[in-house]
Amino acid sequence: MDAFMLFSSGAGTWGSGGLSAYAAANAYLDALCDSRRGRGLVASSVAWGLWAGVGMAASDGGERLVDFGMEGIDAERGMRALGQVLDAGEGSIAVAGFDWAQFVPTYTLRRPSPLLSALPEVREILAAEAEAEAEPGVLADTSELAARLSGMPVGEQRQVLTDLVRSNAAAVLGHDAAADVLPQRAFKDLGFDSVGAVELRNRLSAAAGVRLPSTMVFDYPNAAALAEYMRGELVGSPESGSEGAVQVVAAAGGEPIAIVGMGCRFPGDVNGPDQFWDLLAAGADVISGFPTDRGWDAFEEEYGGGAMRDAYVRQGGFVYDAGDFDAAFFGISPREAMAMDPQQRLLLETAWEAIERAGLAPSSLHGSATGVFIGAGSSGYDSSLPVDDQSLNGYRITGTASAVASGRISYTLGLTGPAVTVDTACSSSLVALHQAVTALRGGECTMALAGGVAVMALPGAFMDFSEQGGMASSGRCKAFSDEADGVGWGEGAGMVMLERLSDARRNGHQVLAVIRGSAVNQDGASNGLSAPNGPSQRRVIRAALANAQVSAADVDVVEAHGTGTALGDPIEAGALLATYGQERSQGDRPLWLGSVKSNIGHTQQAAGVAGVIKMVLALQHSILPKTLHAETPSSHVDWASGDVRVLQEAREWSAGDRPRRAGVSAFGISGTNAHVILEEAPTADGTSESAPEAEGEPGLPVLSSGVPAWVVSGRSAVALAGQAGRLREHVVGRPELAASDVAWSLVAARSVFEHRAVVLGSEREVLLAGLAAVATDQPAAGVIT
Repeated sequence: MDAFMLFSSGAGTWGSGGLSAYAAANAYLDALCDSRRGRGLVASSVAWGLWAGVGMAASDGGERLVDFGMEGIDAERGMRALGQVLDAGEGSIAVAGFDWAQFVPTYTLRRPSPLLSALPEVREILAAEAEAEAEPGVLADTSELAARLSGMPVGEQRQVLTDLVRSNAAAVLGHDAAADVLPQRAFKDLGFDSVGAVELRNRLSAAAGVRLPSTMVFDYPNAAALAEYMRGELVGSPESGSEGAVQVVAAAGGEPIAIVGMGCRFPGDVNGPDQFWDLLAAGADVISGFPTDRGWDAFEEEYGGGAMRDAYVRQGGFVYDAGDFDAAFFGISPREAMAMDPQQRLLLETAWEAIERAGLAPSSLHGSATGVFIGAGSSGYDSSLPVDDQSLNGYRITGTASAVASGRISYTLGLTGPAVTVDTACSSSLVALHQAVTALRGGECTMALAGGVAVMALPGAFMDFSEQGGMASSGRCKAFSDEADGVGWGEGAGMVMLERLSDARRNGHQVLAVIRGSAVNQDGASNGLSAPNGPSQRRVIRAALANAQVSAADVDVVEAHGTGTALGDPIEAGALLATYGQERSQGDRPLWLGSVKSNIGHTQQAAGVAGVIKMVLALQHSILPKTLHAETPSSHVDWASGDVRVLQEAREWSAGDRPRRAGVSAFGISGTNAHVILEEAPTADGTSESAPEAEGEPGLPVLSSGVPAWVVSGRSAVALAGQAGRLREHVVGRPELAASDVAWSLVAARSVFEHRAVVLGSEREVLLAGLAAVATDQPAAGVIT
């Protein structure tokens, strides 16, 4: 043969994102060419670039390659190049057109290229890029923007630069207005790729007169963060710049940790602490039938056959709306939300709620050294996702990995403290709380979110425990009762916002309770891997008391692990009798014993934090709730060996000659045990108070005429209406709330979003009517939208 021609693509020479298999196939043709030539046969392999106006160049993908820096080859020039290859008897060769100034920075944005660095025509470009990376900053002392910023307050500097970044980002993305680029929305989520990143860098460098690194979109992932970085480069602000200047100070040894906010989702349609208390105060039992939206019937048909099928327990404590999620509120796409474990969704919601209930706007914590400590395990949700749904590819791993449960919160809210997910089974959330307390005292973070979550995507736990005889026949935990016959499963999520007590006082945050001490240990080589161990439980209780520097007699109540099993309850009661049951005046101040599992079931990884939230609410309301299904205390417990009594009825929890205190226990099937000592909130002078007043300046958001203005907002029109309806319901149920206090809290302690309404009124009923109008999207006097 006179010629043996192989045509391939530049994907096999310089590569192309997402086309690794294609690149390998093209490289194979080059190898075939080399093999033939090695055997003395003719062969030429041409790796073509983009041809102008035809083929790929005529598609959207071709337009993207032009943006990338490739130039189309016209037909005449391409045929001439082919003739040159044939005439010269070339082997493997690439023929392509490039705009090197555009192609090189984009192609080398994330990694160096040995291929390009070997080309003389691009070395100058690479050298300039390297200089920009090594020495970012103001290009000239006469930068007009730097001079203008130097005379502005910090707030105005941030606003000017944020507007500059947003307007240029909108232009790169093809949006009509800068408003389409939200300050906290990640550039990646907005649609930026390498081409867009380089273009934005070039635009901002020219507009600001500052040399910026090409990787800035990846290092400073949203408009607000990038604006703050530019502010540091332009005006030399010590608290901004490339890395910031976060400082965290270690607490004094043993300083109490304040609980300043709480959020929760529990069975019984509990969507917050207030509803949780209503359930507890009513002594409600919310155990009910299986959810109907999880496909469990099909699961039972496939895996639940056999003689045991009729013995499966089909009752539990369920968060029936666990699948509901406002993805857009958190800037998450519908496809990513579909791939997200409902546990991650509940954690985002409860974290947001805990922060706002602490009197903070979540956006104010962006960039802060706030830690996240979560107890979570596998829900089985990954097994329920359709295997062949390719639209979920790329989201499955992060959506279903329990390790991401804490990181998802940090990423969404922009928190930079430690993010840790713990799975020690049923003690997970209390272990996470212990770690958060340790991190705060050690100076690893300024504030911390701590909690846990459990959602059952599959009914496997019910089936397995039913077959082992470990499930209660009614699905109810009968803690410390003579009728205890097994565990009853529940699910839910709980979160607490923590801060060192001294910081909470200085920042004017309401302190709901304090954590005086905590401890964690392990059973070790006990009588079975999953069997509870009395000596280990006694040790962890004593360690927590020692950490809190209080005696067992100084604790009024213990929220127990209390699962209602015939083995576990007597062992736990024995440990409590041997520790808290001693050193007490018989009959005078017994230790009261309760278990929230009797109300909502065993919420597994969320069980410990559920007990903490229950006890904090009990401190706030000065009532110890009743423990259900315990009419006859267990006859397997020697109650006479110490002064411990089950809370068979609700009791007043009044203040005495010392602070009120509670212990909370959680013991995992993993053998890891945890115990926490809670104490009522102290006043600044060291005395105790059950409900400290939130600091603030009520009445600020009023018109000059003195008319209160209630500001309501949401991320969409539907969300705005929903928020108005919930606010109206909240205020109607609390007639003691002053209109001016509500007005102040809505602007001082709540986030303000894009869709807003202002309700004006001098009388409470007028304001409530205005909220009703907003909730139903109806016009009304005194309502501004």
